[in-house]
Amino acid sequence: MSDFSNYKLLSPDSVSGSQDLLAGKNQEEGLRRIQALLADWLRMESVVVLTAAGCSVGTGGRLMAGPAQNNLECLVLDAVEQCQQSDGARAIIEWKKSNDFGQGNFEDWLSYIFNASGLASSENSPIDTIAWKRRIEDENAEEEGLKPLTLSKEDEQNLCKYLEKAIYAECALQLDRRELSRGSSGGSSGHIPFLAKLIARDTNLGRTHLFTLNYDTLFEQAFEELGIQYFDGFSGKASARFDPAVYGLDIYYPGDIAEGRVRRFDKFVQYYKLHGSLHWYVDDSGIYRAQHKDLAFANEYRASDPATKATKLQSDEYKHIGPFGILPTSQKFMQTLGIPYAHLFRLFHARLNQPQTFLLVLGYGFGDDHVNRIIETALMNPSLVMLVVEPNPNSQIIERISRYQNLGQRAFVLTERLEDGQDCTYQNATFADFAQNVMPDVQWLEDFKQLRRFEEQIREVEDTSSCGPTGDT
Repeated sequence: MSDFSNYKLLSPDSVSGSQDLLAGKNQEEGLRRIQALLADWLRMESVVVLTAAGCSVGTGGRLMAGPAQNNLECLVLDAVEQCQQSDGARAIIEWKKSNDFGQGNFEDWLSYIFNASGLASSENSPIDTIAWKRRIEDENAEEEGLKPLTLSKEDEQNLCKYLEKAIYAECALQLDRRELSRGSSGGSSGHIPFLAKLIARDTNLGRTHLFTLNYDTLFEQAFEELGIQYFDGFSGKASARFDPAVYGLDIYYPGDIAEGRVRRFDKFVQYYKLHGSLHWYVDDSGIYRAQHKDLAFANEYRASDPATKATKLQSDEYKHIGPFGILPTSQKFMQTLGIPYAHLFRLFHARLNQPQTFLLVLGYGFGDDHVNRIIETALMNPSLVMLVVEPNPNSQIIERISRYQNLGQRAFVLTERLEDGQDCTYQNATFADFAQNVMPDVQWLEDFKQLRRFEEQIREVEDTSSCGPTGDT
């Protein structure tokens, strides 16, 4: 690779062209240009961030398509297939595995499974059973010895239960809490530096609004590590209850100069989980509540083979896992019309239509039509600027953004610069790379890291001094 910038920044009038704003610039010049533009955009009155599955890959997150070792469909079905259930349920899984297995159409298949279970399980439903396309042997069948496959209500519910548990376990990710105490050579998932730099905005500007489509709680974990306060639509602590009114609140603290004068608390974010979260649940009265649980149990699960995963899914340890959000089915749009999702999507639409808005899109493959429609409507906002960070310059996302130019001249794409014949490295313009290397540095994060390293050194000294010569305490 030459000394030219590793990045391409495709401007609104050149995405399809393509003239890029970093053409001819070396590494340092290109980075300075990106950071200067980012600094201007982050000074806009309203900053809205949309994140999705690509932001969790650095912490072991799964994707809807790609290699089997990181493909949500492959990992879930390989495990669920080995759970104790009816031959009919296994036959439905086998049908899926023989039809475009792992090719990104997992959502459609899940839709059929959960819709069939819902239609047959309701007491008021006139439907008793549903015949599936897969046919099974029957000695009493008149033609070819085959009959349509049907599942009992219990079999369908059992299959759905295992699917939910497996998806939950694959998404139960944890940050490496040693990240802040490691030296500069240590890696990062990107969540901590991203949030630290995001909240460094002038407190006189509007609050940052962070929206995510992920179930995982990586951002919540990073908030806690950095001491950042946030409102996520729930009020209360022990068993928080969904209350969208909290999004109308802010945090201030008294000033020291004059009585009655207050100042805005700087380390604060408004946070929205558009598809729900692992720590959400519905109580007996139908109210959405939130309660964080220890996710360490899932570390061993994700590292296990399918047979071991199946054993865990059927164990008492996994009994507590129930419905937790909008599952990746093609019926997602209908689910967004109910509480609490209707409130969250309404707020997403409202934030994007505020004057002087900067929309930063990270890790999102534009695969959700209901989200895309809101973004496309927002592009009619004459003062909105959108930056999409996409590591693969050959992605269909680039083509989509080029079509958005018909809706306005305010959409940019940051991607990797490749030489002829070179494949995407997935090292540049990823979420972690953008957070660590592209976003402008902030001094308070470095100071915070030094404090954590100092605390860790003190802890190590105390642990050493508490041991005797033979290692006994």
